[in-house]
Amino acid sequence: MKLMRYGDRYGSKIPCVVDSDSVARDVSSVVADFNPSTLADGALDKVRAVNPADLPVADIKDKRLAPPVAQPFNIWCVGLNYSDHAAEAGMDIPEEPILFNKATGTYFGPNDDILYSPKMTKLDWEVELGIVIGKPALNIDRADAMDHIAGFVLINDISERAWQLERSGQWVKGKSFPNFCPTGPVLVTPDEIGDVNALSMWLDVNGQRMQTGNTGTMIFDVETIVAYMSEFTRLEPGDLICTGTPPGVGAGMKPQVWLTQGDKVSLGIDGLGTQSQTVVDL
Repeated sequence: MKLMRYGDRYGSKIPCVVDSDSVARDVSSVVADFNPSTLADGALDKVRAVNPADLPVADIKDKRLAPPVAQPFNIWCVGLNYSDHAAEAGMDIPEEPILFNKATGTYFGPNDDILYSPKMTKLDWEVELGIVIGKPALNIDRADAMDHIAGFVLINDISERAWQLERSGQWVKGKSFPNFCPTGPVLVTPDEIGDVNALSMWLDVNGQRMQTGNTGTMIFDVETIVAYMSEFTRLEPGDLICTGTPPGVGAGMKPQVWLTQGDKVSLGIDGLGTQSQTVVDL
């Protein structure tokens, strides 16, 4: 299945399922919303049991697309998880996944603006595959990991590198400004995506290709990440895991390139749709 939501940023959202003809169908008569609580309560099974043709067509024209699942309780991230990105950064390939967090207030729609603060100097982009947890995971085996995944999403893991790398403390400082985690437009379930560890991905800035990659170059694949994290924490329904980025980030350019007001960022992953954002003054 492919799931999506639409609606104003601060208002109620309409959950939808995308049918085989790529038409969004309003599924609010079956599930009030896609959020951590409804995922835990079997929302995906309820939607799967319905014939999309029996649902009304959703009125999404000119409407704001929201993240396909409501704001999670946790956003987790994996750093330096692509071998070619680690080489670009001049850093050793990690022996274990590098874990950190983004504040949940970063979570916004796939086409919402990127906010530019006057205190920013090194604003960067990162196309990433996102994992959405579907049921609790604690001390699970790698072989069971996919059973705990609701689906996959496209993410732009926006970063302020000066805050992340040049100020004291943890990486979370450079990852947590509002709108730093555009997510969507769709959540695609594991049975729909095919081989999630072999998806092409790309990102453009002002029409120029910056990132070209494939999830096949991830150092730690999807199943390994989920099982590994479950050793240290209980992953909850709705939790989002950002799995790392391929090479081509601004920090890796020679000379380095940073986003500024008016820049337009577009990105996509095979099967997960595309995003488009504009950098605007805070």
